Amino acid sequence: MGRVIAPLVALAAAGWVALLISAPILPGSIGAALYGLGSFICHQIPERSFHIAAFQLPVCARCLGLYAGAACGIGCGVWPARAVQAVRAFDAPTTRWLAGVAAAPTVITLVLEWAGLWDPSNVTRAIAGVPFGAVIGLVVMSALPTLHYGECVPPRPTVSKPPPPPI
Repeated sequence: MGRVIAPLVALAAAGWVALLISAPILPGSIGAALYGLGSFICHQIPERSFHIAAFQLPVCARCLGLYAGAACGIGCGVWPARAVQAVRAFDAPTTRWLAGVAAAPTVITLVLEWAGLWDPSNVTRAIAGVPFGAVIGLVVMSALPTLHYGECVPPRPTVSKPPPPPI
């Protein structure tokens, strides 16, 4: 089952990034839906977003970097499978440490920005998000084969027929 689902997850992740990038040039209702969805997951501040054809993308540069990194991590988790095996070989503390290191560029740019010490460019914001997104994508793909859908759903109770009434 994982052999079927993993490529679909990778395709969906790549498709999501492609939709985000192409949103400004998509037909009205599709583009509007993407911008509406983007408003639920991102602040959409124009100065912190990339623009294509003079139109802002539905998510900011940092979110786009996270999604692009996740798509890369998910893709690496499918092809080759060794990347997923490497992440699966780590114990939980090592995986948390790896995620912390990968999140450091995003956290550093965010903290410096909030403190007013640095105003990073949108390219810097996006690049800082890629490592964290990639690790999260790899972790998701390494967890995918451990999901056992049949075990998650309890079996339905069977109703036995009552014995016929005595005559």
